[in-house]
Amino acid sequence: MAKDKFEEALKKLEELVKKMESGDLALDDSLKAFEEGIRLIRFCTGKLDEAERRVEILVKDDQGGITPAPFPRDEGDAI
Repeated sequence: MAKDKFEEALKKLEELVKKMESGDLALDDSLKAFEEGIRLIRFCTGKLDEAERRVEILVKDDQGGITPAPFPRDEGDAI
């Protein structure tokens, strides 16, 4: 999974959720899908944590502190 990208893992997770929500999976298949989903969630969470650390490094001020600031938003973005 290390070579997989965040977007690919998220898409796989969404597909698993749809399958599980359909109710058409046997119990064993549901358990396997659940285990795969947990693995994908951990992978995605790790990637998001890594991205957050990289952003924090980029926004450190001259004294090494992090000054919280909102991300600039496009005019058309919904809240």
